[in-house]
Amino acid sequence: MCNPYYSFLSHSYVPQDMAVDIKLTGRENVALFAKLYGIPRRDETIERVLGMMDLSDRADDLVRTYSGGMRRRLELAQALVHEPKVLFLDEPTIGLDVAARKKIWEHIRTLKSRGMTIFVTTHYMDEADHSCDRVAILDHGRVVAVDPPARLKGLLGKDLISARVSGDLPGDLPEGIELLGGKENGEAVFSSENASEKVPVLFRMLEEHGAVVHSLSVHEPTLDDVFLALVGTREDVSGFDDHKFRTMLRRR
Repeated sequence: MCNPYYSFLSHSYVPQDMAVDIKLTGRENVALFAKLYGIPRRDETIERVLGMMDLSDRADDLVRTYSGGMRRRLELAQALVHEPKVLFLDEPTIGLDVAARKKIWEHIRTLKSRGMTIFVTTHYMDEADHSCDRVAILDHGRVVAVDPPARLKGLLGKDLISARVSGDLPGDLPEGIELLGGKENGEAVFSSENASEKVPVLFRMLEEHGAVVHSLSVHEPTLDDVFLALVGTREDVSGFDDHKFRTMLRRR
């Protein structure tokens, strides 16, 4: 029979919204979680997880003085006090700069190398491509594909053509060329088995249709391309909560 208390202790979760108290120090935030989990040798555990997240030097500073990346690492430290077997991270790098994002992923990969199972939700497809063993693409809560990143990219063929175009795209495309998703912000992506050979053909058809072609380039598929091919350019019907998003970034 499953022991629900054991199941609770074997998992941990870091939410998208900030989960630290900015009026406490980093050490006090971690100590609170250690006490809630009933961790033995509490001081030793607190020092260990703060050290893992490179926060030992700032452990006794108030969290209000921390950067967004430091606060995110502190949340990871809180989540690790009971040594979970499975860790769930909801948008772990949202609102962070490039350097902070890189640091967070270094820590995530270290935890993974130690045998921890980690589930991550992210809108940054490059993060999923570089760091995840398996990727699931969701469309309004429905899984439309799940596979290793390389296999997902292989679904689109060898190469893609990116085009920056003004004007409408033709309804009928040359044989062997397929439009992925739709044109967005003046850019369209096409799939083809022999993309380099198809560039002149596509260029002529676009111009004959009255479109102005600013650039055409061939590149290997990315997970962004896979997402557009499977989900398209549809936005969430519930709309984007700009106020909530900006409030969250200010709190970080």
